[in-house]
Amino acid sequence: MENRIIRTNGIAMNVIVAGNSNGKPVILLHGFPEFWYGWRKQIQPLVDAGFYVWIPDQRGYNLTDKPPELADYRIDELVLDIVGLLRATGHEAVNIVGHDWGAMVGWWLALRYPEYIKKLVIMNVPHPQVFEKFIRKLDVRQIAKSMYALFFQLPILPEGLFHAIDSKVMLNYIKFNAKKGSFTDADLAEYHQAWSQKGALRAMLNWYRAYVRHAPAPPEDWTIIPPTLMIWGKKDSYLSHRMTQPSIDWCKDGRLVLFEDATHWVQHDKADEVNRLLVDFLG
Repeated sequence: MENRIIRTNGIAMNVIVAGNSNGKPVILLHGFPEFWYGWRKQIQPLVDAGFYVWIPDQRGYNLTDKPPELADYRIDELVLDIVGLLRATGHEAVNIVGHDWGAMVGWWLALRYPEYIKKLVIMNVPHPQVFEKFIRKLDVRQIAKSMYALFFQLPILPEGLFHAIDSKVMLNYIKFNAKKGSFTDADLAEYHQAWSQKGALRAMLNWYRAYVRHAPAPPEDWTIIPPTLMIWGKKDSYLSHRMTQPSIDWCKDGRLVLFEDATHWVQHDKADEVNRLLVDFLG
């Protein structure tokens, strides 16, 4: 496993690379508030199965550049970051695996540039059209789950609060909404270190803000062309599993796997099961 700095879409992106370059390429995209370390339980099983694994700290996270403007975090900019990254792998198309915001980037990458994706794996984030529909129809249960995202829209206050109490809100965001034992104290210390990078908290929150204030232009067709596997923990505190089947309905070739006793952090809660699914589906 090695660390590389990749220039892509005008930023320097910190990337962990593991496996043989002749292996099957896969890019793992983390979500909020993680960084490459969020895929630590998947790296070796994928390498052992013959995959060439690339895991970036996405824009604004950990050791990757943190542009200052809100517009720098538009979803199309985040997608172009990954387009540049996949070109750096030396392959014309790669497998994409995304969780949380990483899954949202995966959805939009598939909508904008389906030719770059061999297969797509989505974890605990709905198709963007489905999420928008649930919010627009004022689905009470989903709106209640999304209240934290509304708080993140406030300028300055969220990051000020997190700094004032030494990121305890963020640590609890992970620790108390995952299965017991999924995150150790050592794991949480790694996250705390990543969040302590200068400008990181604001950059991370800007993903939420930019998606609302710089909404992406809708595609002509919301259909997802690449073969898609959706993995979902039904005990998600933030996103309703009722959005899963409507999301799969947008996929030309989609499969859904639900874990009854997993949370939003499904790749942590059910690491062995998720790893087997990844190897089987992407292989």
